[in-house]
Order: sequence, then C-alpha cells, then structure tokens
Amino acid sequence: MYSQEIMDEFKRLGIEFGDKIRIEKNGQSWGGILLPRGEGNSDYIVIKLESGYNTGVRYEPGIKIELIEKKKQAQPRKPEIKYNPKLPTVSLIHTGGTIASKVDYTTGGVSASFTAEDLLASVPEIFNEANVRSRPLFNVMSEDMNHKHWKKIAEAVYEEAQNSYGVVVSHGTDTMGYTTAAVSFMVQNLGKPVIFVGSQRSSDRPSSDAFLNLLNAVRAAKLDISGVYVNMHDTMSDESTALIRGTRARKMHTSRRDAFKPVNDGYVARIYWDGKVEFLQDAPKRSDSEPTLDPVFEPKTALVKIHPNFNPEVLDYLVDKGYRGIVIEGTGLGHLPVSDEEYSLLPSIDRAIDSGVFIGITSQCIYGRVHPYVYANLRKLSSRGLVFLEDMLSEVAYVKLGWALGHDWDTEKIKEVMLRDIAGEIGGRSPP
Repeated sequence: MYSQEIMDEFKRLGIEFGDKIRIEKNGQSWGGILLPRGEGNSDYIVIKLESGYNTGVRYEPGIKIELIEKKKQAQPRKPEIKYNPKLPTVSLIHTGGTIASKVDYTTGGVSASFTAEDLLASVPEIFNEANVRSRPLFNVMSEDMNHKHWKKIAEAVYEEAQNSYGVVVSHGTDTMGYTTAAVSFMVQNLGKPVIFVGSQRSSDRPSSDAFLNLLNAVRAAKLDISGVYVNMHDTMSDESTALIRGTRARKMHTSRRDAFKPVNDGYVARIYWDGKVEFLQDAPKRSDSEPTLDPVFEPKTALVKIHPNFNPEVLDYLVDKGYRGIVIEGTGLGHLPVSDEEYSLLPSIDRAIDSGVFIGITSQCIYGRVHPYVYANLRKLSSRGLVFLEDMLSEVAYVKLGWALGHDWDTEKIKEVMLRDIAGEIGGRSPP
C-alpha cells in the first residue's frame, strides 16, 4: 500500500488505480498506468509503461503528477445462454482458486468471476456438452479453506445432486485433496459423479490448463460413474486429463500442470481433448440411490509428522488443549520413536490414550501401507490401542478422523469406522 501522503495526493488529483498518469521529476518524465502497491517501499509510485514493463518513481518534494486519462470501464459480456433439451444439466459449484482467476493487466490485480455468462465467453465448448448451471458459493483460495467451507461445499453438492445429472466443483489445487476427502465422507450414497477441478495457471495465461480441465470435468460429470473424483491434466501437454478417486488424489508438484497423481491407486479414466474416454479401472456406476448428508467435523483433530528429535511435549500440548484425535504420520511401516528415554513417545501416548484421545497411524512414505506387527516397536504401539490405518493417505485419514469424531460415537465405533472403507480410501492390496 502507498503511504498516506501519496494516497491523499491521488485523491486530490482524482486519480485511481488503472488511470493513465504522467510523472515528472528532475527533468525526466514517465507515462503509464498507475498500479496498486503490494509489498515494498510505500514511497515509490509504480506505473506500467507503454512497453509493458513496470517502473517505480520515488515520491519526493517537487514531483509533478498529472492525470492523463481515466481508466476505461470494461463492458460486461452478456452472451445469450440457451437451454438445449437434448443435453443433460450439469451443476457447477464455484469455490475459488486459480481456475477462476484472471489477471487484470491494466492494474496488475487478480480478479475472479465465474458466472454462466463468463463460462460461455471463455469456454463455450462446455455448452455443447451440457446445460451448465453455475452456482457461485464463495471465492476462497484453497490454502484458506477449513472445515466450515467443507461443510458448505458438502451441503451445496448434496443440493445440486438432487437436480442435475452430475456436479462439477471448481476449487484451488493446494488443498483440493482435503476437500474431496471431506465431501466423500460428508455426502455418501452418491448415485452420480461429483468432479472437482482446478488449474495450476490462470485462465488468461497461454500455458493455462484451465480450459481442458474444465471442459473434461463437464464431460466426466456425464459419465456412467458415481462418487467424488478429481479431474486434472494427465501430462504436461494438452492431450488429456486424468480422473482420480477423491480419496486417493494428492498434489505432487508445486507448479506442473500434471501435478495430481493417485496414491496407492491408479487412474480411474483418461479423458482426451476430443472427448474420448479411456477407462483404466472399474468405478461405481450411476444409480438411483438417495444421497445422505452428514456434514460434521471435529476441529480438535491434529495431523502430526514424526521426525528425528521429535519432542514428545508436542503430543502433551495437544492433549492439554483438549484435542480429541491425532493422526501421527510415522516413518516406514508406521514407526514412532520409543526406545530412547529422552525422545520416547510411549509416556505421552499412554497419557493421551488414558485421556480418551484417539490416535491413528499412517506413513510419511508416499506409497505402501502401515503394519502393526512386523517389528517389536510396532507391537508396543498397537498393544497400547493405536490404530494403524492401512494404506490411507495421511491427509485423508486426518479428514476422516475429524468427520468421525464429529459424531457421538464411542472409541470402538470410531475405530471400526476408521478401518472400514467408505469411499475407496482403503485398498485391499497395495499396487506395485
């Protein structure tokens, strides 16, 4: 943000961000578009030059600022959307993220808009696939998502699933796997597909993956499948997207377009740019089942990663703060430090169990499953009541435990639910 002195001067001159201005100082002159100030020195005025580059001019006594031209207000595009009785209706729930973001190259800011008219203007091909009903829910970057958002998304999915052939949910990529897991547990008995989609790059960038991801998500919502899935780029090219079970999807790269991969599972299907679908494994089929809505979550649930020198006081702190459940991401088959007297977790684990805290064990290895009996130290843990959560992803186990603890269930019921496969989160055998 600019200094208050600069903002007062802009106000006096009637200048706003996006206006074209000229700055004269020490015999030099610069002309361009006034940009908002992000981080950095608040005494520098930043403008976008005609060359496309940005420059900053320090505000000092004697500087002259002149308004050249006011920002032109873009006229909203209102293309006509016609209902096609020959096509199914797909609901599109918008929650935010990069897929709905566009850079305003006049101001340098990022804005999000996801109305049906915006879709028709940017991805008109989806209206050849289905009648798309757009439902803006909120506009939240995925790193800011929490259990309150998960509940609202689950409720919206439940409602839209009653009146559409399929549902698409746009979502930021960073925590998409957490949300797909939450919806998988909060909305069960889905007789139709719910497809989560995002993009690694905003839709106005030449390298954006938003177009194909969204188009194929709508196509996926028409398939003869049911349940919650993620649809994202299959490779770095625009050849196809991959359909991944919602409880098996993990973001594996910070920026690549093919960031999402299935863990302890394979792709359900590959959808090509021309609409061809290649199924790679069996998936639950569509049905007339009545979905159930169960949007509960216990926020006093924690996910903890074990590492060398891990301090047992971390577990003690969580117990003291009233946490009801902890998923511990152990090493290898689910190992925790138990032998060294200073770092052994056994006393803290005993205290947590005695306090009624449910503790589940996953592995920080990407692939494979935990096992309570292979080594002696593992047997010490399982004998104390720790529950080894098979081949469940750690983030999925965290979400599932928080959902389970949201009910008035006793410890044995929680254990039974955590070890029961509800939405494909537990596999019978780990693939190679």
